[in-house]
Amino acid sequence: MKENIFLYLVGTAGSGKSTLTGKLKEWLSLRGLDAIAVNLDPGAEKLSYTPDIDIRNWISLKEIMNEYDLGPNGAQIVCADMIALNAEQIKREIETFKTDYVLIDTPGQIELFVFREAGRHLFSFLNPKRSMVAYLIDPALTKTASGFITQLLLSVTTKFRLGSPLINVLSKYDILEENNIRDIEKWSNLDDRLYETLISEDPSVSRELSEQIFILLRYFGEKISLMPVSSNTLLGMEDIYTALQMSFKGGEDTLSD
Repeated sequence: MKENIFLYLVGTAGSGKSTLTGKLKEWLSLRGLDAIAVNLDPGAEKLSYTPDIDIRNWISLKEIMNEYDLGPNGAQIVCADMIALNAEQIKREIETFKTDYVLIDTPGQIELFVFREAGRHLFSFLNPKRSMVAYLIDPALTKTASGFITQLLLSVTTKFRLGSPLINVLSKYDILEENNIRDIEKWSNLDDRLYETLISEDPSVSRELSEQIFILLRYFGEKISLMPVSSNTLLGMEDIYTALQMSFKGGEDTLSD
């Protein structure tokens, strides 16, 4: 029986989780590695890949809206909590596949998986000792120093909420302009250059909060390593694979020649 490695793709809405799920599965398959994709978003109307396991087969957002007379947001919360009730079924479905990697595409809104107990329950129920989180940082939200800090806070919070190894994936790298890349590379060191950029922003409550978050991250000695990834050019796919191998297989390379 194969020992599955689970990779949870987590991030804010629009960060590219579903696209990366499909492309990473494709990339692994082309290299002789078995991978399955699991969709955990009951509200997904269209996916860029065909999921091997799909929560929509058990939970329908529209049915929940009609049954409980809820709007889309309220129904999403109910659906997220119902995922935990289907944890055993999801696990059984995964176990029917003889696969190396289980790629889990989490709901579009990060709070539905990371900040609700249902998400943490599912994570701990499936295979917590062989699981990693890829936190997708959306470049659209990192154009300012305070936006960058906010993304780091969400990443660190995800890591502590799920208690899992985590890699920070700089998503959609191919659409970043050179000046954005330079800024992000500079800020990722969490040194005085980031702080100086923060305090140069217009005074606001948001800026003051970002300054305090920066100090907090520095205090706890957080080391931020960003992995540039593009689903369009396939940049970074091998880096994700290597991170999984280093964490769970002692760095063994099982790629086909």
